[in-house]
Amino acid sequence: MDRLHSRLIVEHAARNRQMLFLSGPRQVGKTTAAKVAASSFARSTYLNWDNLDARRQILAGPAAIADVAGLSQLGEPPLLVLDELHRYRDWKNLLKGLFDTYERTLHVVVTGSARLDVFKAGGDSLMGRYFRYRMHPLSVAEVLDPTPRDQLLRPPTDGTDVLDRLLTWGGFPEPYLQADARFSRQWRSLRDQQLLREDLRDLTRIRELDQIELMARMLADRVGQLTAYATLARQVRIGEESVRRWLGTLSSLYWCFQVRPWHRNVSRALRKEPKIYLWDWSQVVDPGARRENLVASALLKAVHWWTDHGLADCGLHFVRTKDKKEVDFLVVRDGQPWFLVEVKSTADGRPARALGAFQQATGAEHAFQVAFDLPHVAADCFDHRAPIEVPASTFLSQLV
Repeated sequence: MDRLHSRLIVEHAARNRQMLFLSGPRQVGKTTAAKVAASSFARSTYLNWDNLDARRQILAGPAAIADVAGLSQLGEPPLLVLDELHRYRDWKNLLKGLFDTYERTLHVVVTGSARLDVFKAGGDSLMGRYFRYRMHPLSVAEVLDPTPRDQLLRPPTDGTDVLDRLLTWGGFPEPYLQADARFSRQWRSLRDQQLLREDLRDLTRIRELDQIELMARMLADRVGQLTAYATLARQVRIGEESVRRWLGTLSSLYWCFQVRPWHRNVSRALRKEPKIYLWDWSQVVDPGARRENLVASALLKAVHWWTDHGLADCGLHFVRTKDKKEVDFLVVRDGQPWFLVEVKSTADGRPARALGAFQQATGAEHAFQVAFDLPHVAADCFDHRAPIEVPASTFLSQLV
């Protein structure tokens, strides 16, 4: 299956001397994307830290890696893919030596299923030596057209069938393509075991694996709700500080992500408690929460792409006041509110009052009430400034 990042890797190598860091959840397609991109190069080498033979070659140092990559042969610079390298304690120093010696003769892609900027191993900084990109599950826009674009928004396209499939099977490529309930259950069970057991054991110092797994399950039942640290602490029988620390760990391992409140120019706005969403929204049982999670994931994917691609500096927030008035999401561009999004399973016929109120308070350019039961409309959602109700399939097709 063609992915955005396969083409991105090829374009990056043609434009930049820096290494490319590609991070994202387990099974999201990083390795496949890198191998597809490698087919565009005359020569390429793939080394996975989890493979013992490849590990020996990596531990032999930059010169040995360069020799394996074929730098002794005449020709265009080859592509070197280093997979799961963050598991090596001294990975940053290794990459620094590799880049400083071979930056003009070797294209380097580093992939990892944990955030490559989280597991700090000391040593010199890699500042200026890499560009970071974050890979997400499939989205409506990517399935419809996996071509990287230099514009923030895409033209509207009918994504109704894609949206229905994503809502049912999630955005991870294998269960999405298989579209089989039995396979999906097996796949999710294995992924959860790898992430909530093996990765936690190998990459953190947390030893209370049963308790953190229980907390993860509780978070899945609270998608889209404010994070009640005290409640989680009491039910899991740990301290509130441990809840916060574990939540950060689960976020760094791509189990969940946090959306924080926006309070600038909003009277009596919440300032602290985030809302939690899952990277795999197919695990969310409640239909309304699952739809909201899917939209949250699509928006996060878009703001990460726009930021990583250098198109704008974007962020994802929500808006809520102490008297419980709320809009689900606010996308911020270059520090300024850009558009608000309220998610609805069924159309109401007109936007909620809170959309207009928060648009006026924040100064956002657009305000959308995204309804899942509306049929596709071949019109640009972003042509409208006033609050407007739009089909989910149309709106999501215009993102990334």
